[in-house]
Amino acid sequence: MNVFRLIALPLIFLLVSGVAQAADGLIMVKSSHSVAATADKLEAVLSEKGMKIMNRIDHATGAKSAGMTLRPTQLVIFGNPKVGTPLMQCARSVAIDLPQKALIWEDENGQVWLGYNDPAYLKGRHAIDGCDEVLAKVSGALANFADAATH
Repeated sequence: MNVFRLIALPLIFLLVSGVAQAADGLIMVKSSHSVAATADKLEAVLSEKGMKIMNRIDHATGAKSAGMTLRPTQLVIFGNPKVGTPLMQCARSVAIDLPQKALIWEDENGQVWLGYNDPAYLKGRHAIDGCDEVLAKVSGALANFADAATH
């Protein structure tokens, strides 16, 4: 029994920590609306604020076309070169995470969530230096967009 615990506990710890790391850097906000309505509201506020909507991907529809099922899951891709370009000037690698994305999904309990990359996480991931003012502006804007879409 002690040998089992010696092996099982570290394995359980690794599995649990891997799940937690899967969402590392993701800010998640509960929505009061369906996935489609949340995405619609997000697109409306983004357009109103001068952001360009580049695409909206319905992953559940994609799954259905492959003969599989997936709870409602949509991705909205958006951005503004006036904001993204200064970040890329500070650290070119941040371009892999731009344009911005918002993932809206329904969990196994029927709760809808809106998730997006935390700019502080991107700062660390890409060693962005000297762009704190831009990152703070992006952080505030993303929080406002998420709030408007989910309430």
